[in-house]
Amino acid sequence: MRFARPAWVTLARVSEGESEEPVRIPMDALDEKTLRSLVESFVNREGTDYGRVERSFEAKVADVIRQLERGEAEIVFDPESESANIIPSP
Repeated sequence: MRFARPAWVTLARVSEGESEEPVRIPMDALDEKTLRSLVESFVNREGTDYGRVERSFEAKVADVIRQLERGEAEIVFDPESESANIIPSP
Protein backbone atom coordinates (compact mmCIF):
# COMPACT_ATOMS: atom_id res chain seq x y z
CA MET A 1 0.00 0.00 0.00
CA ARG A 2 1.31 3.44 -0.87
CA PHE A 3 0.44 6.64 0.94
CA ALA A 4 0.96 10.25 0.02
CA ARG A 5 3.37 12.50 1.90
CA PRO A 6 2.12 12.97 5.50
CA ALA A 7 0.18 16.11 6.32
CA TRP A 8 0.84 17.20 9.90
CA VAL A 9 -2.16 17.87 12.07
CA THR A 10 -1.89 20.20 15.03
CA LEU A 11 -4.47 20.24 17.79
CA ALA A 12 -5.01 23.57 19.52
CA ARG A 13 -5.82 23.67 23.22
CA VAL A 14 -8.95 25.51 24.23
CA SER A 15 -9.71 27.32 27.44
CA GLU A 16 -10.90 25.23 30.36
CA GLY A 17 -14.64 24.70 30.26
CA GLU A 18 -14.88 24.85 26.47
CA SER A 19 -15.53 21.62 24.65
CA GLU A 20 -13.16 20.57 21.91
CA GLU A 21 -14.57 19.59 18.53
CA PRO A 22 -13.51 16.31 16.90
CA VAL A 23 -10.69 16.74 14.41
CA ARG A 24 -10.73 15.09 10.98
CA ILE A 25 -7.46 13.30 10.27
CA PRO A 26 -6.52 12.66 6.63
CA MET A 27 -5.57 9.01 6.19
CA ASP A 28 -2.29 10.04 4.58
CA ALA A 29 -1.35 11.87 7.81
CA LEU A 30 -0.88 8.47 9.47
CA ASP A 31 1.97 6.10 8.75
CA GLU A 32 0.98 2.75 7.24
CA LYS A 33 1.35 0.79 10.50
CA THR A 34 -0.76 3.26 12.52
CA LEU A 35 -3.48 3.36 9.86
CA ARG A 36 -3.58 -0.43 9.69
CA SER A 37 -3.84 -0.70 13.50
CA LEU A 38 -6.68 1.83 13.59
CA VAL A 39 -8.59 0.02 10.83
CA GLU A 40 -8.01 -3.39 12.45
CA SER A 41 -9.31 -2.05 15.78
CA PHE A 42 -12.39 -0.70 14.01
CA VAL A 43 -13.05 -3.99 12.22
CA ASN A 44 -12.61 -5.99 15.43
CA ARG A 45 -15.31 -4.03 17.27
CA GLU A 46 -18.47 -5.85 18.14
CA GLY A 47 -21.28 -5.24 15.68
CA THR A 48 -19.22 -4.88 12.50
CA ASP A 49 -20.45 -8.17 10.96
CA TYR A 50 -23.39 -7.60 8.65
CA GLY A 51 -24.87 -9.49 5.77
CA ARG A 52 -25.49 -13.08 4.86
CA VAL A 53 -21.97 -13.91 3.70
CA GLU A 54 -19.16 -14.15 6.25
CA ARG A 55 -16.12 -12.15 5.11
CA SER A 56 -12.54 -12.64 6.17
CA PHE A 57 -10.83 -10.19 8.51
CA GLU A 58 -8.42 -9.16 5.72
CA ALA A 59 -11.31 -8.49 3.32
CA LYS A 60 -13.01 -6.27 5.92
CA VAL A 61 -9.78 -4.33 6.54
CA ALA A 62 -9.30 -3.84 2.79
CA ASP A 63 -12.92 -2.64 2.45
CA VAL A 64 -12.47 0.00 5.15
CA ILE A 65 -9.20 1.22 3.65
CA ARG A 66 -10.90 1.51 0.23
CA GLN A 67 -13.75 3.49 1.81
CA LEU A 68 -11.20 5.86 3.36
CA GLU A 69 -9.38 6.23 0.03
CA ARG A 70 -12.64 6.99 -1.82
CA GLY A 71 -13.74 9.52 0.81
CA GLU A 72 -16.76 7.45 1.84
CA ALA A 73 -15.40 7.23 5.40
CA GLU A 74 -13.09 9.42 7.45
CA ILE A 75 -10.92 9.26 10.53
CA VAL A 76 -11.82 11.56 13.40
CA PHE A 77 -9.95 12.22 16.63
CA ASP A 78 -11.92 13.26 19.71
CA PRO A 79 -9.67 15.42 21.92
CA GLU A 80 -11.94 14.99 24.95
CA SER A 81 -11.75 11.18 24.98
CA GLU A 82 -8.35 11.14 23.25
CA SER A 83 -9.60 8.44 20.88
CA ALA A 84 -9.86 8.01 17.14
CA ASN A 85 -12.74 6.51 15.20
CA ILE A 86 -13.75 5.83 11.62
CA ILE A 87 -17.11 7.24 10.61
CA PRO A 88 -19.09 7.58 7.37
CA SER A 89 -18.34 10.84 5.55
CA PRO A 90 -21.10 13.43 5.55
